[in-house]
Amino acid sequence: EVQLVESGGGLVQAGGSLRLSCVASGFTFDDYTIAWFRQAPGKEREGVSCLAVRDENTIYTKSKEGRFTVFNDNAKRTVYLQVNSLKPEDTAVYYCAAQEGNLNCAILRFEHYDYWGQGTPVTVSS
Repeated sequence: EVQLVESGGGLVQAGGSLRLSCVASGFTFDDYTIAWFRQAPGKEREGVSCLAVRDENTIYTKSKEGRFTVFNDNAKRTVYLQVNSLKPEDTAVYYCAAQEGNLNCAILRFEHYDYWGQGTPVTVSS
């Protein structure tokens, strides 16, 4: 059974940083693309970053101004999202998602991912 478990969210002041973790189990880690999405209240789920584990093809949502970094630790079967210089508009529930194969990270759409974690909430205060 594919499982994704996120952690690391919380309440942080504007300008602060967080490192979100997504621990994967139940599938061959190397064969999947792992992505981070976020969803703010009343808004559509949007892609934040994406990593094809085998090819290390990574793309960041441009509008994040280089504040987001995604990286993985294969030994721990974990994909991380480092978020720096947080802004109140970054407040959302952050989800990791997985899909078998090397997806085109330039097309980061939630419809392309079959497996999802439960999400970890991030609240940024001004």
